[in-house]
Amino acid sequence: MSAEYTTSGPSTGRPAAPRTPVGTTIVEVRDIGKSYGAVNALAGVSTTVNAGQVTCVLGDNGAGKSTFIKMLAGAHTPSEGQLLLDGEPVTFSSPRAALQAGIATVYQDLAVVPLMPVWRNFFLGSEITKGIGPLRRLDVKAMRAITQSELANMGIDLRDVDQPIGTLSGGERQCVAIARAVYFGARVLILDEPTAALGVKQSGVVLKYIARSRDQGLGVVFITHNPHHAYPVGDRFLLLNRGTSLGNFEKSEISLGELTSLMAGGAELASLAHELERSMGPDSDLAAEVAHEAAASPSTAPDRAGANPAV
Repeated sequence: MSAEYTTSGPSTGRPAAPRTPVGTTIVEVRDIGKSYGAVNALAGVSTTVNAGQVTCVLGDNGAGKSTFIKMLAGAHTPSEGQLLLDGEPVTFSSPRAALQAGIATVYQDLAVVPLMPVWRNFFLGSEITKGIGPLRRLDVKAMRAITQSELANMGIDLRDVDQPIGTLSGGERQCVAIARAVYFGARVLILDEPTAALGVKQSGVVLKYIARSRDQGLGVVFITHNPHHAYPVGDRFLLLNRGTSLGNFEKSEISLGELTSLMAGGAELASLAHELERSMGPDSDLAAEVAHEAAASPSTAPDRAGANPAV
């Protein structure tokens, strides 16, 4: 029997719940899948999200990353399998229900109001007020001070929290969203391709704040297609391909090279090499290069003790 989290109204204020001990499993995903009619978008995927660790979910477009996010975030209900929160089966009725359970999602397209100041976006939908009855009004001073303090706690140094959030870089806006989730009591932070549209410098900034969130005890789910971004901050790696799992690995069980090779897809490269040889001839340099890459790229997860390759 699973617990069901339902929406009970807006959440305001900062929860005072203590952080989960580092290494403790907060969310466990057991063989979840999602079908839309006859289309299987995701099937048989398992992993864990632990306090103080980063679980990286990697895959190209169409791999199933978005479907995976939406089930964790409460936007979709799994067609099969289970989600467990603190060891208990759970069902979320909505994204707000997941948020109230401590699972916050920062999407690639941030929900911000560009012309509003940073502090206003930080508290958007959960504003602090003062006064009573018809005299109730926004406590602007408190919200400014808290925003400045929370950003500083994350190591984010902004010139002025009164500046429109639209004037910040993409990386800075991502970092404000992360700090907001931490302030409002997130235990699990899901980041949807936070570095996808960023340059090298800004990507580095975001990766730094992902590591800082981990160090503050959050369980972080980092969705990305870039193994070079995932590996430096990741503790666990779930690889998806066309809606199925290629493997679920601890960092000690897989190298960056193996992770990159799995992402490249040995079987797909071998097929491409065959087609190039057929169309361009067996002496084609391009066909030979692709064949070499295919030979070096495993089509299944590395055989490591403790790893969980796809069945």
